[in-house]
Order: sequence, then C-alpha cells, then structure tokens
Amino acid sequence: MAKAQGRQKGAARGKGRPARPPASAMPRSMQKRGRSDRRKAVQPPRGRTAGDRGAPGENAVTRVTQETEVRGTETRVERVVERAPKPSLAEVDRSAGRGRYVYCVIRASQPLRFGALGIDEQWPDVYTVNYKDMAAVVSDVPIAPLDSTRENVLAHERVNETVMRDHTVIPMSFGTIFKTREDILELLRSAYEAFADVLNKMQDKLEFGLKVLWDRDEIVKAIEQEDEDIHRLKTEISSQKGSTYFARMQYGRLIDGALQQRSERYVAEFLQRLRDVSVASRVNRAIGDKMIMNAAFLVQRDQEPVFDRRIKEIASQFDKLTFKYTGPWPPYNFVNIRLKLERAGQH
Repeated sequence: MAKAQGRQKGAARGKGRPARPPASAMPRSMQKRGRSDRRKAVQPPRGRTAGDRGAPGENAVTRVTQETEVRGTETRVERVVERAPKPSLAEVDRSAGRGRYVYCVIRASQPLRFGALGIDEQWPDVYTVNYKDMAAVVSDVPIAPLDSTRENVLAHERVNETVMRDHTVIPMSFGTIFKTREDILELLRSAYEAFADVLNKMQDKLEFGLKVLWDRDEIVKAIEQEDEDIHRLKTEISSQKGSTYFARMQYGRLIDGALQQRSERYVAEFLQRLRDVSVASRVNRAIGDKMIMNAAFLVQRDQEPVFDRRIKEIASQFDKLTFKYTGPWPPYNFVNIRLKLERAGQH
C-alpha cells in the first residue's frame, strides 16, 4: 500500500472555526490530518437509503463493467450494466453558494476538461484545478451535504473511471467538497510531495478484484472421503442406534476445522501464484459461506493479459472452485495518504 506524509506550516485561515467531519465519512487521504487544519471541507453526506427519482431512461447514469467467471476450463465473460437515475440536486439549498466537489487527483500540467459527467446536473462540467504538474478533478456543486444515494455514488465512480482511462488517479471518497478553488489549491500545495509520491508508485497500475467461491456441500463431501477420521465418524453416525447428539457435535467441529484449513491453504496458494503477475495484493473479509477469498490486486497496466491467463491457469487446476474477477478499477485499496497540516506558529 502506498503511504506518504506531508507537513506544511501556515494552512489557510478561515473565518470562524470550520466544522470537522467525522473521519469515517471523510476521504481516506484526509482521515489522519491534524485538528489544526483550517481547510473548509463541507460536512459529509448523511447516509440514507437510495431512492429512484423516476424510471431509468435517457436521463440515467449508466456504467458498463465486465465480470469474468472461470470454473475449471470454462470461462464466461459477463457485461454488467449498472443504471441509476441521473443525480438531481434540485431539492438542495443553493443559498450558501457554489463549492467544488473533488473526485480524484492526477498529474496534469495544463487545464483539462472531461465533459458533462458531474454529480450536479445544473453544473455538470468536470474540469481540473491545477497546481504545478498536479491537478484535482472537480465539478461545481451546492455547498451542502450530499446524500450517498445509489445515483450519486455511481456518478462519482463513473467520473473516476473515465479519468482513469488516460491518467493515473488518486481517488477521493464520496462527498469530498471544498468551498473555494483556493481551498483546493491549498490542499495540492500542502500535500504536493505526498501526492507526488503516491502517483509515482501508482503510475500505470490498475486494481482488479478477485473473489473465489465454493459449493460448501460439495467440498464437505470431498472432505468426508479424504479425511479418515471424519469418514469413520460419519459412518458411525449413520449406523448408530439411539442418540447421536455428541457424535454429530464432534463431526460438526471436525468439518468446520477442515473447511477452515482448506480455505486458508487455498488462499495462501493463490496469493503466492499471483504474486509475480501483480505489484501488490490486499485480502478483504470474505462474505457468506460460499466465498473463501475476497482480494484486490494491483496490476501493471501492460500485465493485465498475463494476470488474466494466470487466473485461468489456477482455475483449471481447481475445478470445484469458481473464480470471479472484475476491473480495472482505480486503486481504492492501495492508496493511503496521511497529511499533517499545521497552522503558522505551531510546531
């Protein structure tokens, strides 16, 4: 994981004391900044259940991605279409003025425009705020908290994925808003070295997600045949007359232990075999009984075909498992910038 630290004296002073959003709702790159930071980040979004504002149609936000599923020697590539109503901030109070929503940070010496992709349909243009050879990719929004609805989050991610086609990106998390252009320049100026270090490390690298799943009942049957103790106990339970409560409890413990050991062995082997075709990996929590591996891999852009072939090679040797991988994505799992900003006169 790329890590960097920036330190700067004399952070911008604002009128009054700006509200400090909870760290959990702030971009990861800002969660560790000092309390003396005076940049005017607007309060984070209030989470609520996403609600469609009409049927998806020509006014929808659409994202098309690809999921590759491999089981044994069979490969199925599925085109995944995500569609949500276009974000509408019509009900948001605009009396506080116009702020800047930051999607990501890239290298760019000249101002760039990416089209009308922004999160606010009234001010949809996505453009850059530049400092030296670096830029924040932004669009204008009302200075107000944004709800993390499905359509808003999808619009946010679509901008990052569009920019990622031609640029290495440092993605910001949803809801990163600054009141003025000068606040963004302060961010770029104060964290310039930190951003530069991460951009160098992420240059021409993409993230891929990999999930490995199994059919638990199918694996249990295999374990019953392969493990002598479990096989013998299962036979005893089947033939025993009377209560089998304690035998079944023992059987359950043995099965759970065997499944855990096998799962850990598989994950360790897969990580090892993918190590030379990836730059880094991160294992996240598996979800549910079927998933045994949920990981993200950082892959050099020109190594994507090699990574694809390696997964298919592994899958062909584990025909009872299903491998699903998606991408490319911005390197969400591999960017961690810690900024320490100080006011003038503090040391």
